[in-house]
Amino acid sequence: MFPAFLSLESRRVVVVGGGHVAASKLESLLTAGARVTVVAPDIRSEIEREGVEIVRRAFEEHDLDGAWWVVAAAPPHVNRDVQAAAETRRVFVNAVDDPRHATAFLGGVVRRDDVTIAISTDGRAPALAGLLREALDAWLPRDLDAWMKASDDARRTWREQLVPMEQRRPQLLETLNRLYEGKSQIPDSKPQTPTITKAGAL
Repeated sequence: MFPAFLSLESRRVVVVGGGHVAASKLESLLTAGARVTVVAPDIRSEIEREGVEIVRRAFEEHDLDGAWWVVAAAPPHVNRDVQAAAETRRVFVNAVDDPRHATAFLGGVVRRDDVTIAISTDGRAPALAGLLREALDAWLPRDLDAWMKASDDARRTWREQLVPMEQRRPQLLETLNRLYEGKSQIPDSKPQTPTITKAGAL
């Protein structure tokens, strides 16, 4: 699989399906600035919200016209039709828990202070991706915002001084180490082993 992060700002995204799974996908799409259209005969009330266009009927091929991204959250026979329509339009489809009809796979995501880490198992083991997400979240430093600010400042300096790319990473490491000079340890950065419960392992 080829990993990538998508800019969906002001781009049309179609969600096929109106149930709980479809509803769970809306927040991240709207946060990304996508123009979301939901197509389904029956649509849960929480999907009817500002910024979401509702089409109450069965999926039709032309629903994907102009779409940049498609989420198929319907029964497999509908997802199959969605994939076929998307294929002719060269649009990627995230078919939720239906890898046979998907061309794009989402995994566990950790977001903190403008840092995003995504973990994929190629659709084979979403629960494992979730456990890895919990582990990474526990290992990331709690003051990551300070790391981001230091990185921004360093990047401006590199551009002004035309610092070669191969020298930037070691320089950034030195900069981050200086954040903790005079301190006995890096605050809140000691790795913690996440507690894995039976519920989390399902």
